[in-house]
Amino acid sequence: MTNKINTLEVKEQLIRKFENVYTKIYADSEEASIYVAQQIEQTIKAKSEKGEICVLGLATGSSPVRVYNELVRMHKEDGLSFKNVVTFNLDEYYPMSMESIQSYVYFMNHHLINHIDIPKENINIPDGTLEESKIYEFCQSYEQKILKYGDIDIQILGIGRTGHVGFNEPGSGINSPTRLISLDSITMRDAAGDFGALENVPRRAITMGVQTIMNSDRVFLLAWGEKKAGIINRTIEGNVSESIPATFLQKHPNVEFILDNAAATELTREKRPWLVQECEWNTQLTRKAVVWLCDHLDKPILKLTNRDYNDNSLSDLLAQSGDAYDINLNVFNYLQRSITGWPGGKPNADDSARPEREKPFPKKVLVFSPHPDDDVFSMGGTLQRLVQQGHDVHIAYQTTGNYSVKDDYVIKYVSFLTDFLGNVLDKDIQMQSVESIKTFLKNKKTGEPDSDQVRKAKSLIRKGESEAACNYIGVPQDNINFLEMPFYETGSIKKEALSEADYKKVSDIIKKVQPHQIFAAGDLTDPNGTHRKSLNAVLTALKSLKDEKWMVDCRLWLYKGSFQEWDIAEVDMAVPLSPGEMEMKRQAIFKHQTQKEVLFPGEEEIEIWKHAQDRNLKTAQKYDKLGMAEYEAMEVFVRFTI
Repeated sequence: MTNKINTLEVKEQLIRKFENVYTKIYADSEEASIYVAQQIEQTIKAKSEKGEICVLGLATGSSPVRVYNELVRMHKEDGLSFKNVVTFNLDEYYPMSMESIQSYVYFMNHHLINHIDIPKENINIPDGTLEESKIYEFCQSYEQKILKYGDIDIQILGIGRTGHVGFNEPGSGINSPTRLISLDSITMRDAAGDFGALENVPRRAITMGVQTIMNSDRVFLLAWGEKKAGIINRTIEGNVSESIPATFLQKHPNVEFILDNAAATELTREKRPWLVQECEWNTQLTRKAVVWLCDHLDKPILKLTNRDYNDNSLSDLLAQSGDAYDINLNVFNYLQRSITGWPGGKPNADDSARPEREKPFPKKVLVFSPHPDDDVFSMGGTLQRLVQQGHDVHIAYQTTGNYSVKDDYVIKYVSFLTDFLGNVLDKDIQMQSVESIKTFLKNKKTGEPDSDQVRKAKSLIRKGESEAACNYIGVPQDNINFLEMPFYETGSIKKEALSEADYKKVSDIIKKVQPHQIFAAGDLTDPNGTHRKSLNAVLTALKSLKDEKWMVDCRLWLYKGSFQEWDIAEVDMAVPLSPGEMEMKRQAIFKHQTQKEVLFPGEEEIEIWKHAQDRNLKTAQKYDKLGMAEYEAMEVFVRFTI
């Protein structure tokens, strides 16, 4: 038994040999959140049995929401009491009204405090309403109050793309105290969606210091989704540095990084598992290794040698397959066959080596677009091909996307409407609704939810843009569907859970079209959750329809939304685009005028349409470097087995 345990320990150490902090990876954020909630539950109960206070350090943002949901469930269904709990939140924007829906007071009340039995006097959140002259004194008293309880028992953290914990931005030292801090531009851009526009985001915040966080007895850092994968890799496998404050946690004696699969994708054990353990070499992993090796050595596939494999920890793959020549040829042929100019299948052609079937032709194609622009941003070129090649293409816009329309555009359109009705038609028409919208927007406070009229106006603006893009591509008007899924219509960035009404809307359009091909956004871990929920609705609907006869001929293809792209090794279909087709795609994107100036949430300030274009160009360049034909651009898809 001892030898077996030692062997397991050695294996665990090898898997984590590039990691400087203890890390646990879960299949999804729900499973991970339940684990963290259980650890909190155990600590609360252990403290309660001793008649002691349990001190929790709490975070806000999307990462801890499911932890709070589970704690609420434990309270309501299992009787977990919070009467012996004192909480200290990490941070708050400054200035910030406690009543604002962007405030962390509102966040904590909405997700946790209003649903449990914690005494109100035990809740501590930095005060964003203070006069600036009183902030220093407040910060000192905040720390003294924590010390009075003997430090924090469990501290929950998220992580920003700058590597901040709390709002300790790059440059924060390990001994930094609770204080007022200026926010990094990347942090502000990430928060812009919550505030409606970048200019509405507060430039400063009050944050618990790194030193206070490090004094906690136990720390859990949570990270979900591909968007966090890069900073997670640098934090876990990089050196301790003030440029990434989260790396200070490497020095904490009792910290766990809790990740879902997507957030862990850049860690060595996930991205290059052959460097840390023996692998079972299947087709997918072999492609992944070969593509990585080509990139690592800057060589095309067919020029890789036995020496290349042996010198880069891939000798096991070589031993299993016999020779570099055979491995290279198999991977090259697969990637070569994934390239097709006929995304709906080529009629009267041998389809044995093509991604899509020859028959039936033409096909009925249903494209699901979570927001009213994801279709053209992510697969605009492929849409053009499908239409031009004679397929019956239908678009289903799953949400209205009204939240991402700036108020300025509403004013522009309602002003036009006023002039149009009053001058062009020359009629004395009651303009009460128009004037009501103008008045609301004139008096609207920062962060205030839109009125129903304004939301409807924004929805109509996005609907018009979508129809213009579809008309430009050639999708018939009767084939454009606006589902307006209820989960999205909350009036704020925070969305509801999927309901039967959401599933029914998706199921109804699938049954109506009875498609041979479905395209959907494959972002199960996207930052704001709209793509994830939209795909879950599609998958749930397809599961309910699996016994329909026409489902036998239906294939599901997944594209990536604006934030990421499929890894080349994962791709099952790559559609090359000419310079002319890229220009047409760009013009289709520009029909979405309200979204043209939206910035991509990356480290570089770049408009999202430009990022979408560059992504397609870079994908083609990757294929070219692997030894494939040189194309201007490419859109890529992964086939999902229904």
